[in-house]
This record gives sequence, C-alpha cells and structure tokens, in this order.
Amino acid sequence: MTRKATSARHRRRTLAAGASLAVVALALAACSSDDGGGGGEETGAAPEIDCAPYEQFGDISGKTVHVYTSIVDPESQAHIDSYKPFTECTGVEINYEPSREFEAQLPVRIQAGNPPDIAIINQPGMLRTLVRQFDAVTPAPQAVEEEVDANFSPEWKEYGTVDGTFYAAPYDANVKSFVWYSPTAFADAGYEVPQTWDDLLALSDQIASDAGGPPWCAGVESGDATGWPGTDFIEDMVLRVAGPDVYNQWIEHEIPFNDPKIVEAWDEAGKILKNPELVNAGLGDVRSIATTPWTDAGQGILNGTCWLHRAANFYAAQWPEGTNVAEDGDVWAFYLPAMTQDERPTLVAGPFIAAFNDKPEVQAFQTYLASTDWSNVKAKSTPGGGWVSANKNLDPSLLANDFDRYVYQVLTDPTTVAGYDASDAMPSEVGAGSFWTGIVNWLTGQSTQQVVDQIENGWPSD
Repeated sequence: MTRKATSARHRRRTLAAGASLAVVALALAACSSDDGGGGGEETGAAPEIDCAPYEQFGDISGKTVHVYTSIVDPESQAHIDSYKPFTECTGVEINYEPSREFEAQLPVRIQAGNPPDIAIINQPGMLRTLVRQFDAVTPAPQAVEEEVDANFSPEWKEYGTVDGTFYAAPYDANVKSFVWYSPTAFADAGYEVPQTWDDLLALSDQIASDAGGPPWCAGVESGDATGWPGTDFIEDMVLRVAGPDVYNQWIEHEIPFNDPKIVEAWDEAGKILKNPELVNAGLGDVRSIATTPWTDAGQGILNGTCWLHRAANFYAAQWPEGTNVAEDGDVWAFYLPAMTQDERPTLVAGPFIAAFNDKPEVQAFQTYLASTDWSNVKAKSTPGGGWVSANKNLDPSLLANDFDRYVYQVLTDPTTVAGYDASDAMPSEVGAGSFWTGIVNWLTGQSTQQVVDQIENGWPSD
C-alpha cells in the first residue's frame, strides 16, 4: 500500500507527539511529490513511500531512535533528510549523532553499557568484532531479512552475516574497480578501452611509447590511513588472479596472507605500480606513490600529464568544479579489466546497519533502511550525486547523474561477482594496520615476499 502523509497514522502522530510544523511541512512536501523524474534537481522532494510495512510494529508514535555514525557534514544532511518520510509514517523521531571518533568510541560506549540504538558500521570486520567479542549486536528481525532477500544479492546479505546469523542490512555502496581516464584524449589518440588485463598492460606500454613517459599516476598518502588506496589495487588483483573463493579464504585467514596465489597477485599489481616505465606520471618515481595524496594523484588526467588512474567511484568528487564527467567528456572511468572478458570480479564496499536492542521502533527503522522506499528517498535526497546503493530494485532515474547510474549498473549487473573490500573485512590490526604500512614498504623498496611475510607474521591469534 502506498499512501501519502495525510494518513490516520500521520494525524495521530501529529496530535500525540506535537512535532514541529516545520518538520511536518517538509515531510508533507516529500511524501506528496508526484515528481518521478530523474535526480539532480535541487528540490529536496522525495518519492512517496509505502507506510504499510510499519503497521506491524504497532503504535510507536512519540518514540525516538538514536543513530550513531561516522557520516559527518556536509554528507550528513542528505541522510537526515532521507529519514523524514519514515518519521511521517510512524511518528518516530530520529536522533542523528555524527562523530569523527566513531570507530574508537562505539566499542567504548558498548562496554560502558550505553550503546546507541543503531550504528552505521563501515567495516564487516568491526561487525564481527562487536558480535564475537562483545555479544552486543541484535540479530536482524524477520522484516529486515525479508527486505534484504528481496532487494539485494546474496553476497551483500552475507557481508552482514556473522557465524551464520544475519545481523546487518547493507546501507549504501561503492565500486572500487575503476580506471579513470580522459575519453577525449583517448579519442584523439585512437586508443580504445581495454577488455582484459593483458589488453590494459599492452595499452599502458603503447601510451608510454607514444607519449615518451609513464601513463599511470597513483598516490596512497592519506594521513593516518596512508596506504589504503594501495590495498584496494592489491585486492582487485587478488580477485582477478586468484578468484573470489581464494579471495574470501584470504580475508578469513583460511589461507595465509603470504600464500603463493596472493604473492602472484601482488606481483601482477607490481607490473604497473612498481614499473618505472609506467609510473608515476608527472609526480616522480615509483617511491613518489607513497607520498602523493590520493586526492591529488589523478588530477594530471586533466592536463595530459597522466592517462590512467585506478580509483573508486567516489574519486568523482575530487575533480575540480566544472569538470565534464561524461563518457565523451573530460574524464570518465572504465571497469578495471579481468583476466578474460567472461569474468566480472568487482571490488565493492559500503556500510551496514547494526542494532543494539530490539525495541519495536528500532526494528521499524531497520526495516525502513533495508527497503527500496528508503533507497529511492535517499537517491532523491542527494541531488549533488556521489551516492548509490546495491539495492537492485532502486529506481536509477532518481540517481543524480549519469556516472552514479553507471556505478549502479555495475553494482547490479547479474554477471558481477562482488568481493568486499578485504582491508575493511580483515582484523583491524591487519586491514587498517600492517596491510597499510606494508603497501608503503612495498612501494619504497621492499620485495613482495618480504612484505607479505611480515603481514602474515603479525596476523592476530584470536
């Protein structure tokens, strides 16, 4: 059932909770919109949502759900806006608390007996820790599991599952298996987008010969998190060289970090990242990758000093204002090719919704966030772009721009075999520790075998 906010529940909620007129006016505008057109409009209007699923939770009007998250300004407002239709349906207010100290503070709050109702967790590895070490996360209710089964591929449900129990629905999603380039420059030079890894290496050599210098630009500097962009490149190569099954065994430490298949993947990445004939275009020698900010590394594509830059979809936000991001424009991104055209391994990432109690209002909000209604509202609430979901029932016309729709197409392509970001899924001592520092050591001179042996020797025993 789809109904607008002028429902009996809405009227009850307005009388009982005494919500502000301003909030009600915003939500009425959102729920009464008839605009089914594309995204990118600065209206803030949201599609209609189906309030019927929340009837099962009874009269929960007047309750509040506390959401704790690392999503801060300016991105936070689009998230807050996307919750308003839920408040209109149920009368439940959402208390949104962003924090840059989220990863450190969430375990502290749990141990102190003061967890939030909901936490938006960025790493499946952290979810496993909260389940196994703290016994703190509440299994997802049946309504959430039904939404996830209907809207997401089995891989995305598995990321939110620990030891056979489903805990956390996907929230939003990123695709990391992209190579940024200039379609205009490619057309002028007569180059074509490569279809296999060998094609990509051959194209790299061709550009190096034609241009008289390295075509790839890269950078992994990111403050305290320096190294993470390099882990993404390695993970992409493990997916391609060793395959998804070995990739998952590697994450779970069912095979050692220095398994020969993993060494082979590192060395395959090294054909680009450690080859002075191919990097680091306009930025220095191979070692300069370690000190080049990841935010700046690809900018040479715009002035022709660089031709190829591997980075996730969210690198789109790094281009200067006015850059034409289009298939025939200044910049665009192609899928990082697999070993054959028949394969489609794809590195993905995204946060998950974990709950710490089973109150009806919390379960209702979990259900909303797992629904297609919320995905559509969130797309419409993000007119500036840069947001996608793996929800296969999302209306892509509501996404803000062509690039977001392209990313969504890759995410939901039936041939895509998704592999979740390994460094986010591994224990933090490795994923956000020795793996990051190992990348820096590798780029500045250590061999692959030295680096992977060091990481394996430091893998935590528990």
